[in-house]
Amino acid sequence: MTKERVRTARKRSAQSTRWLQRQLDDPYVKRAKAEGYRSRAAYKLIELDEKFALLKGAQRVVDLGIAPGGWAQVIRKMHPKAAIVGIDLLPVDPIEGVTLLEMDFMDDSAPGLLIDALGGPPDLVLSDMAANTTGHKQTDHLRTMGLVEAAAAFAIDNLHPGGSFLSKSFAGGSDQSLLSELKRNFTSVKHAKPPASRKGSVEWYVVAKGKKA
Repeated sequence: MTKERVRTARKRSAQSTRWLQRQLDDPYVKRAKAEGYRSRAAYKLIELDEKFALLKGAQRVVDLGIAPGGWAQVIRKMHPKAAIVGIDLLPVDPIEGVTLLEMDFMDDSAPGLLIDALGGPPDLVLSDMAANTTGHKQTDHLRTMGLVEAAAAFAIDNLHPGGSFLSKSFAGGSDQSLLSELKRNFTSVKHAKPPASRKGSVEWYVVAKGKKA
């Protein structure tokens, strides 16, 4: 298979050129384009679902950090009648059957608006949220883990009994206090790194199933 080459523009940085080259060479990017998914991240959810059956019976789903919408596309394909509500700071092109909220999930009004738009308690809460990077690893880790904790608190407060929670985390897993809280509220808590996550990436996912009543 021949590799495509980036045509380097004068004003493009070396880092930008490397990113573009990686995109061109990435089989998941090519597959997403061929199969109509908005991002390669769709395959992370597909692979995690194959392992943990997260989407089985999903009827009401909240997608935190929905942009650009690949995860919602997967759910729509597998469960066309499921109610899906997504939220993101970034604008997201419309997805048939998906309600989109363009706002900060950390806004105090966001949880209530999500549940109102969904029409009842979710049976699945997904979060692919990550803080904008500053370049300082410890700061970036803390900021993103703050989002993970907020997503977990939302799931614990709102999930229907028996429901599931999936969230982006980091290498090394979630911190102990968060894991303890999840274990108190779910029957099963595990970490996983789907094959679609790039080898050099520090991202992992925490998977919590069986929300306790």
